[in-house]
This record gives sequence, C-alpha cells and structure tokens, in this order.
Amino acid sequence: MAARDLSALTAEIVACRACPRLVEWREDVAREKRAAYRDEEYWGRPVPGFGDRNARLLLVGLAPAAHGGNRTGRVFTGDRSGDFLFASLHRTGYANRPESVRAGDGLELTDAYVAAAVRCAPPANKPTPQERDTCMPYLVREMQLLAQLRVIVVLGAFGYEATWATLRVADLPGVELPARRPRFAHGLEVPCGRVTVVGAFHPSQQNTFTGKLTPAMLDEVFVQARQLIQASASPMP
Repeated sequence: MAARDLSALTAEIVACRACPRLVEWREDVAREKRAAYRDEEYWGRPVPGFGDRNARLLLVGLAPAAHGGNRTGRVFTGDRSGDFLFASLHRTGYANRPESVRAGDGLELTDAYVAAAVRCAPPANKPTPQERDTCMPYLVREMQLLAQLRVIVVLGAFGYEATWATLRVADLPGVELPARRPRFAHGLEVPCGRVTVVGAFHPSQQNTFTGKLTPAMLDEVFVQARQLIQASASPMP
C-alpha cells in the first residue's frame, strides 16, 4: 500500500504548479540552460522524494538546485552537493554507489529516503516562507507513508525549520515534540518519541569547500543515525 501511495504522491508532486514564482523560474532555467548542459533536456518540474519505501532514515534538504535536481529530475543529483551527500551515504552503507548523475542511473538507497522541504528550484536558492508552507503537505504525507521512520537527518537550518513545522502537523503515531526546540547544530540529537531528529550542516559548496563540513563529519552523522535506528529496534531490557 505504501508503495502505491508514494507513487501517487510522486505523480502529484511532479504535476504541481501551486507557486507561480517557482514555476516561472524552474521553467526559465530549463529553457535557457547552463552552457555545460546545453545539449541535455532539463527536467524543469517539481522534484519528488527518492529512496527506499521502507526507510527508517529520512533526509530533508532545502530545495532542488537549478542545474542539479531541476536538470536531472532527482533530488540532490547532478551537482556538487549531491556528489558529497551520496558519497557519504555510500561509505556508510545507505547507497549502492558513490555518485548520482540523473534519475534512472542505477543508484539505489537502502533504509534511506531523501526529500526536500521545497520541491521546485527557487531563485538564488531561497524559497519564501509561503512557498515552504505550500509545499509542506507533501513532506507531511511522505512522513506518514514512511511507516518505519525512526530518524530524520535535517540538512541545514532551513531543513531543520521545515521539519519542525511539518512534525507539528503530521500527527505521526508515537511522536512527541519537546516543549522547547533546540537551536540547530551539526550533530544535534533531539529525541521525539518514536523519531529522533538529527542535525547536519548542508553539503553546499559554501560548507564543503571551506571545511565547515568534511566527509568525516557527514559520515559521523549517518553512523549516528544508524546507531539510533539499531537502538530503537533493540528489545527493552
């Protein structure tokens, strides 16, 4: 049932035209293209989530990149951020290969699902709060359909804010939010009943090129996530 429902949700996301500014931008980028990709056909539509439908780990990013997901049709695919992210997922056992070129290239995730708070590439990589809130029902439904969900890794402060807003309305069984939300930080761990929220710096070039986020740091977050998942599956003493 979850597989059919996620497929239906994917189709709904891809067809969405709810935010005029984002629709215009994503389609303009797809027509004009970057010179390096002038011979490619851009996706130019909203980018759905991707991964294992039985995932216990959910990753939440900001939005597709104009010449990344907006070009390739898959979240975190075809840009430097995605290269950094999928290499780490491969090293920590969540991905079958260390790189992702475009949708349908053979990349598979195990026990992990990747989504974004906003599904269309935004100008200057900055969606508005209204655009984030318009997209929120999609993330709500993904969380509800990932019935085995145990850990949410939020990539960056925007993903952190969007995740909390989503959890407030998702009404997930066994999830209880703390009275006060901690400030975002890399490696932050916030127990929320059945689900634990873990913070990670976003794998943007601004962070990875400056050393604010290193491969080892991101690997540690995914190892931390796996330990939390394993602990949640262990019988109580």
